[in-house]
Parts: sequence; structure tokens; C-alpha cells
Amino acid sequence: MSCMRTRTVLPFVLLALAACRDGSAPASPDVDAGEVPATSAEPEPAPVTLDDVIERDPRYVIGISYPPGVSAYPGLAEALYAYAQSARAELMGAVEALEGPPTAPYDLSLGFRLLMQTPRVVAVAADGSVYTGGAHGQPLVARFVWLPERGEMLTAERLITVPGGWEAVAREVSEQLAAAAQVRAIDGSLTPQERKSLLDSALRMIDEGTEADPGNFAQFEPVPAADGRIAGLRFVFPPYQVGPYADGVQYAEVPAAKLLPYVAGEYRTLFAQ
Repeated sequence: MSCMRTRTVLPFVLLALAACRDGSAPASPDVDAGEVPATSAEPEPAPVTLDDVIERDPRYVIGISYPPGVSAYPGLAEALYAYAQSARAELMGAVEALEGPPTAPYDLSLGFRLLMQTPRVVAVAADGSVYTGGAHGQPLVARFVWLPERGEMLTAERLITVPGGWEAVAREVSEQLAAAAQVRAIDGSLTPQERKSLLDSALRMIDEGTEADPGNFAQFEPVPAADGRIAGLRFVFPPYQVGPYADGVQYAEVPAAKLLPYVAGEYRTLFAQ
């Protein structure tokens, strides 16, 4: 496309340079004053069709399911499809690297589910795992918040841009996660020293996984309010980010009232006041 524009503009540039040398004005091209020269627009991308996938092979099994109706939002559908294809590529890369049959079939299990659907907000959760050997599969955890009226994905980087915003969110989230870790540490089978060691490790992971960086809060899902707006955000943390694999996916919910002072102006009307 850039080469085509260069070829179109170059004759006029050369004509103008020639006019400057001999003092004459450049000749006007034969185009009617009321005409707008035709331009070749980029073709619209083909809409993505989200079909459930079931594949079985002696070496691997793939299962991917999508919620019905999501293809009505092309941008969202494209993001879901891209995520699924990335997970599939990871699995198939491991399969192709096999030198013999695996001890257990490699596996991709991924399910998308609809969390919220209003004219202004459509949210989808992706949960699953990729197993390519070892004790357990690698978790797949992602959240997608699509804004149909704006035709864009709501991301952490766009959501909060006010200085100090992520620091406030991080404090709220880390306090909730720390309280949950303290509850888990109350285990009668542990000695006081084991309990302290377990809690110290958990709190250290929480501190690192909730530093005031939007990347640490990239996965979130809206909590619907009665009027269809967002009552708060539930931040989602996959295993290993704020705790060991055994603790599973962890959540911390921040109400709209605590978020709104820091939410970017163009998104504030999405939240319940």
C-alpha cells in the first residue's frame, strides 16, 4: 500500500520541482474540481466463526468450547479465537517435538463462558489447561471485556491512568489476598514453624504479584450491578502469580466506589455510581 501511494504522489512532486526551476506554475492534472480521486480501501477482515473443537489423536486430545452468540461481536470473537489458537499452537509444538508416544496423551482443554452481556459491556472468561507432560497441566486463565459501543477491548492500561490509581488498587487487592492466605495457614496438621514458613512464602508471592503495575491486574471481570452497569471488578490471578499451584486461581473484588476516583474519564459511565 505504501508503494502505491509513492507512485501516485511522485509525478506531482517532479512537476512541482520542474516549475520551480523555470518559474512556471505546474500544470493541473485533468481532474474535475468536484471529483474526488478514488482510493483503494483496505478490505474488511472476514468475520471469525467460533466453532467448538474436538480432536482426538493417539498423541493428543483437544477440546475447545465457545459460548453461543459471541460471533455477533467480531472484535471480541477475533480475540477469543486468537487466544485459543495460541494455546493450540503451544500444544502442537510439544506434540511435534515428541520422539515417541507420550506416556499420557497431551491435552488442551479450554472453555470460554459468558460472564456479562449488556449493550455496553460483554465479558467472557477463558479457563482451561495445556498438558504436555509432567505432574500437571499449565493453567490457562484469561478474561476479555468488550465494549460494543466503542468497538474496543477494555484493558487495565486503558482503565486506570490517574496517578496513584494502581497503588490504591494494589493495596486493596493485596490485603484481601493476604487475609485469605492467613485463613489457609490455619491448619491443625502444621507446626507453628511450618505455618509461619507457609504464610511468609505466601505473603512474599502476593507482594510480588500485586505490585502497582497494570500488567499484574490484566485479568479482571466485571461484577454486574442491578441496573446493568458495573458494580465492581473482580481481579483474577492464575496459579503461580500470587500463590503456589495448589492454591489455584485466586480472586480479589474491588467495588466501583473505590475504583471510580482512578478510572479514566471515558469509562466512568460504565460503572454504578
